[in-house]
Amino acid sequence: MKPAPFQYHDPRTVDEVVSLLGRLGGDAKILAGGQSLVPLMNFRLARPRHLVDINKVSSLEHIREEDHHLVIGALARQRMIEFSELVHRKNPLLIEACQQIGHPAIRNRGTVCGSLAHADPAAEWPALALVMDASLVLQGPEGQRRVPASDFFVSYFTTCLDPRELVVEVHVPDLPPGAGSCFLEVSRRHGDFALVGAAVWLTVDPSGICADCGIALAGVAACAVRARAAEQRLKGERLTDSLFAEVARGIPDELDPTSDLHASADYRRIVAAEIVRRALGIARQRIGKI
Repeated sequence: MKPAPFQYHDPRTVDEVVSLLGRLGGDAKILAGGQSLVPLMNFRLARPRHLVDINKVSSLEHIREEDHHLVIGALARQRMIEFSELVHRKNPLLIEACQQIGHPAIRNRGTVCGSLAHADPAAEWPALALVMDASLVLQGPEGQRRVPASDFFVSYFTTCLDPRELVVEVHVPDLPPGAGSCFLEVSRRHGDFALVGAAVWLTVDPSGICADCGIALAGVAACAVRARAAEQRLKGERLTDSLFAEVARGIPDELDPTSDLHASADYRRIVAAEIVRRALGIARQRIGKI
């Protein structure tokens, strides 16, 4: 199929992008990687009257370190994350997750900020943003604002992003020193959207007690979910297999998945509990190795 007719815009600066969005509002869509938008347009599930292509806004193509955060620009591709030495040193959890996104051709074009703005509840990046307490920088006609990931995602494919705003970059904290982390997901085939995904990180104090942790899940609700009750159960405890099993048993109580063509709600709850248990075990093994 072919997309509905649209007008194409080719700005070269962020100010030009924001000016266009301010003028066009809800009639415009941003084109960065296009891995989600273009298929939707081809099936005419999305029919923007204007397409604002940001691929020539070179100031948005960056991955840099700033105040113990990775700052990832709107044109940073998944593949850039996957092969970044800086990301490898500061937050290997992001790399492990990126390697499970689609296939190399998808990661060559798809962008981190585009995935966050699309807000697919089964996608990896919303869960990563939640588990790392990331924040997004949004720029619109009234200037910039910085929004925590926990406030950014609203529901299925819905965020707090105003139609006149652009996601300029995302700020992702470094993993704490000595942390162990793991990203696991279950899909029907490699490269398919995840039925359930889990992002986990752990730190321990010198006596081996859990000092801090993060657990987030994808594919189990209208948005990615932070498993707060599970995190609280881990903190202050020695990280044992029996504790991980206990925490996993409580995971379904924190979730509200729906049934669909690919999996039932009950299946997603069972899988979520199991991959959290496994991810915790792997993260424990990796403590002190980064």
